[in-house]
Amino acid sequence: MVESPQSQNALSPDELHEAWAVLSLDERLEGFRLLPPAVADDFFLGLSAREQAELILSLPQGERRTWVRLLPPDDLADLVQAVEPDQVNTILSQLDDASRREVNVLLAYAEDDAGGLMNPRFARVRPDMSIDEAIGYLRKQARERVETVYYAYVLDAEQRLQGVLSLRQLFQAAPDKRVADVMQRDVITVAENTDQEAVSRTFSEHSFMAMPVVDEAQRMKGIVTVDDIVDVVQEEATEDIQKVGGMEALDAPYFDVGFLAMLKKRAGWLMVLFLGEMLTATAMGYFEHEIARAVVLSLFIPLIISSGGNSGSQATTLIIRALALSEMKLKDWWRVARRELGTGLALGSVLGLVGFIRVMVWQALFHSYGDHAVVIGLTVGVSLVGVVLFGTLSGSMLPFILRRVGFDPASASAPFVATLVDVTGLVIYFTAASLFLRGSLL
Repeated sequence: MVESPQSQNALSPDELHEAWAVLSLDERLEGFRLLPPAVADDFFLGLSAREQAELILSLPQGERRTWVRLLPPDDLADLVQAVEPDQVNTILSQLDDASRREVNVLLAYAEDDAGGLMNPRFARVRPDMSIDEAIGYLRKQARERVETVYYAYVLDAEQRLQGVLSLRQLFQAAPDKRVADVMQRDVITVAENTDQEAVSRTFSEHSFMAMPVVDEAQRMKGIVTVDDIVDVVQEEATEDIQKVGGMEALDAPYFDVGFLAMLKKRAGWLMVLFLGEMLTATAMGYFEHEIARAVVLSLFIPLIISSGGNSGSQATTLIIRALALSEMKLKDWWRVARRELGTGLALGSVLGLVGFIRVMVWQALFHSYGDHAVVIGLTVGVSLVGVVLFGTLSGSMLPFILRRVGFDPASASAPFVATLVDVTGLVIYFTAASLFLRGSLL
């Protein structure tokens, strides 16, 4: 059997996935259509909601329904949220009435809440069923609508959660026993309005494959599965990294963000940082007479302010991460301040000693600083202690301040802290210089 030219030119799923980000929409569609049907299903399910939506909307009307109905309700809700408002009906019109109702219920929740993440289709049994009846009922559900069967949830007539059974417990139980006799009654749940970050922390604490979502009356609404949480963790980590880099978080992959949208995301923070750095120029202007009388002082300005910025960025990164993982609370700010006070003094002393030694070595080798080398070395050393101490304290406290006033601590980005320390570093440096060099160079 001779392969067609199209088959010979087809990319493998791995090759197509690797090239996907740089392909045009027409090239993506062509490559996708050349995949074998069984492989195409898995490939489609592995795409992001935005990419799935773009692919579906580029297909002819007759092909859309097949791919839309392949997705479970929670993924369909994500897909609907990824399209433009005028395209929502195009997607929803491909669903049967029951699926459309499920998706509309999910869309009523905030996207970042447990209710927005959950899948309303889950395996359920009644407490009065025998084990054999429960197994038969689960088989029926798996054949019809339920795609994810990690646990069987035990509900009463009002759909209130009574207990849970793992499949292992179910198959190991005696056939004539009732579900109520073997179920686990102490069930870990999340409320439907729980933020996705809190849900991910609960998953990490208990290592479940799925977790039930309940309302205020303990009625079970759906399940959040571990694969949903993996996506959440990646999304939150990406957002925090982008904020720490000194920009607004992108709401799409890099290549999917338009040029103007990218400028808007990045220009705002750059403008704020630029205005902050203008204060550095103001501070240098204030000390221009000292710089004019002792030009040697200007040689150490980059060394001083970069050391403070680096120490502040370190502290900020550590505290942001600890707050994100709930390793510390707002009330722990004083413990952190005391710890960072000692850390800042120790780090500043080490760098200050290195700075002093550097001045002395250059003086011995090149006679760079004349008769005032020791005093200049002391000025640099003491300044480094003060600047690193201030950078460490400000970098560690800023995330607490932002969290306290309701902002994301990740907004305390490294560039922002560095800008703050630049200005104060100059003040500390020239204050130390005026103390040590007055009557000699100044």
